[in-house]
Amino acid sequence: MAVKTDVLTKAEMGGESILATLLPRVVSGAKFVAARVLPPLLFLALAIAVWEIACSSPKATLPPPSKVIADTWELIIDPFYDKGNLDKGLFWHLASSLKRVAIGFTLASGIGIALGVLIGQSTLAFRGLDPIFQVLRTVPPLAWLPLSLAAFRHADPSAIFVITITAIWPIILNTAVGIRNIPQDYRNVSRVLRLNGFEFFFKVMLPATVPFMFTGLKIGIGLSWLAIVAAEMLIGGVGIGFFIWDAWNSSLISEIILALIYVGLVGFMLDRLIGFIGNRVGGYSAQ
Repeated sequence: MAVKTDVLTKAEMGGESILATLLPRVVSGAKFVAARVLPPLLFLALAIAVWEIACSSPKATLPPPSKVIADTWELIIDPFYDKGNLDKGLFWHLASSLKRVAIGFTLASGIGIALGVLIGQSTLAFRGLDPIFQVLRTVPPLAWLPLSLAAFRHADPSAIFVITITAIWPIILNTAVGIRNIPQDYRNVSRVLRLNGFEFFFKVMLPATVPFMFTGLKIGIGLSWLAIVAAEMLIGGVGIGFFIWDAWNSSLISEIILALIYVGLVGFMLDRLIGFIGNRVGGYSAQ
């Protein structure tokens, strides 16, 4: 009996040891989640309450949250319906917009990083191209749309061009700043080691410029999402921008509000996605 008692005592002590080890971690994790999740939830609840109170009056021009949910309940529970032509659920409109953004942003990223490296490395290229870029980047995105429609004659390539020309400038400028801020010691070491162009790019230039580059990419993806919503209001077709404009023409304010919520959530996720990739590539923080 004594032997069995000793075994049970050791087992109990081992269980208590594991519990004592795990409990602080669980408490710490719960505190971390609470610190990150509770503040935005509280402010969101406060904003919804204020919105509900402010728009509950019969004279209010905007619907309160309760009416928005009631009016758009079918869109919320079934975003995947497709009745043909332009009568589609929000999922298909968002997917179409995201497809255009993906193509335009990919083009902007590739061209922008290449041009940023060029003007960052070459003083002559910087003096020749930087003034031009500084002028072009101040042109509003929608000002490019008539020109792109005249050039491409179709909605999709026109929208993709607007996305590309909107997103490219912060990518170029931030990449160039990163290149020009590479410490001279790094360049001297690369010369001593006799690194060729490809080795210098991947072993020295790329790691040193990742924070700058991904800052430009984060700004660029945000501008891309802004540009596509605005462009689709004018070019029509399936897309979240057209959905919002069509809802406005039909006086469906609740649908506009629902679409804006989706637009904000998707934009937030795109921003976090670029930050996540940057963190994996070179320790770039998404904060």
